[in-house]
Amino acid sequence: MGKIPETAKVAVLTGEKKIEVKEQPIPKISDDEVLVKVEGCGICGTDVHEYKGDPFGYIPIQLGHEGTGMIVEIGKNVTSDYSGKPLKVGDKIVTGLKPCGTCDTCKNHPEQIHLCDGGEIFGLLAGEDHFFNGWFGEYIKINAGGVIFNVSDMEDLDSRLLIEPAAVVVHAVEKAKEIFNFKHNSYILVQGCGPIGLLLLTTVRTMGCRNIIAVDGDEKRLSMAKKLGAKWTVNFMKEDAQSVVKQITEDKGAQMAFQCTGSPKAASTIWHYVRRGGAMCELGFFVNNGDTTYNPHLDICNKEIKVVGSWTYQAKDWLHAMEMLKEAMEIGLPVTELVSHKFSLDEINEAMETNIRMDGFKIAIVNQ
Repeated sequence: MGKIPETAKVAVLTGEKKIEVKEQPIPKISDDEVLVKVEGCGICGTDVHEYKGDPFGYIPIQLGHEGTGMIVEIGKNVTSDYSGKPLKVGDKIVTGLKPCGTCDTCKNHPEQIHLCDGGEIFGLLAGEDHFFNGWFGEYIKINAGGVIFNVSDMEDLDSRLLIEPAAVVVHAVEKAKEIFNFKHNSYILVQGCGPIGLLLLTTVRTMGCRNIIAVDGDEKRLSMAKKLGAKWTVNFMKEDAQSVVKQITEDKGAQMAFQCTGSPKAASTIWHYVRRGGAMCELGFFVNNGDTTYNPHLDICNKEIKVVGSWTYQAKDWLHAMEMLKEAMEIGLPVTELVSHKFSLDEINEAMETNIRMDGFKIAIVNQ
């Protein structure tokens, strides 16, 4: 395992489009904490928004919440993960929410723990006190109360890097089930084929749904959508997407649509793809990208569309996400190809710019 060094690198956002890699003393852990050697972390759209202009006012902050790594030190009170699996030095882990444990949601509505008013997400904790609480570094300290998952049975790094975004998607599908009964021949539309949209359609395909329509304006993304299970792809930059979707769906529209972009314009057009009596799930806006417009009469009332929003994930969604990724690989969907670019920690600014240019799918920071 090797001796734990006294210091390690931490990538800190210190200004607009400026991440500095600093050498910092590794903190000591308490009996309720865990120290993890980081193997890698994917870049999320939320990281990019923060990098571009600090909309949350977090600077200085160590970002990174799509990470995975190996336990190198564990407090004596930490004996098992969220599902009850034993935890020990050498295990591979991922981590998600850290609920506050004291608010009304935590005490009385544990099924909605992701809506905890005082909840935290590692990698989105501001200030110097939280250096080593993000995944963009060489080590991360999991504070007391952090939800940990033992993923030692997933040896492939790329699959583990996808667990957190897959949990976002699994949660959205679970919310969609509240308003829609998925069937094998359901017409499912996915608007936006970034990493979230592509994982969404992968999830739906593993459920046995065959009639999946992917809508995007980028041919590379649409090509990947085909590989991951979309039966039809529609490029709104090259064709009248609404007419094409109507043609595919026997002039009716999709029965269930997922809005996976952060674009207000896209959010205003998603309604046009849904048939009367259909349903729509909005999961594209994890940051405030502005207002959108729709026609309440034509888009909702006249069609009697059911709508549900999806926000992050519950702890149990991580367990389902792991199983979904395993199933995708077993049935031959090349889901790990989503990890298209890997950069070192010292190259993190270049990695962010690559993400902004949309040169690939999932951009990751990987430690050698």
